Amino acid sequence: MKVVVQRVSSASVMVGNEITGAIDKGLLLLVGVHQEDTEEQMKWMCEKILKLRVFEDENEKMNLSVSDVHGEILVVSQFTLYGDTKKGTRPSYIEAARPEKAEPMYEAMIQYFKDHSDLNIQTGKFGAMMDLKLVNDGPVTLILEK
Repeated sequence: MKVVVQRVSSASVMVGNEITGAIDKGLLLLVGVHQEDTEEQMKWMCEKILKLRVFEDENEKMNLSVSDVHGEILVVSQFTLYGDTKKGTRPSYIEAARPEKAEPMYEAMIQYFKDHSDLNIQTGKFGAMMDLKLVNDGPVTLILEK
């Protein structure tokens, strides 16, 4: 599993003309599922994200988590994170999980956040063409992989 984590002041995702998810201060997660990912890896990733200290404390040090600051989380599926560009100029997505595996893993991740935090959890729409708007705060952007 690969997740691009962006600390944001605000973020939203649109499918067509409909906003499917929007947050203020929090984390935008772009989630790629690998064909060999397991539920244990997904749980590890969720716990890591909930505890990741990327928000500033009163001394302007990144010591606080999204949970500590009562932030929000926007989860968006993005299979292109597993695009391989080693050969040629057209990315290969052979490492990305097929939708039959990726969608349940994506949905399980969303449910995990809802079950293990009191944060506002918003989402994109799996498999849809989405438009994202975000204000990256910092900027702070990390790539987590398990």
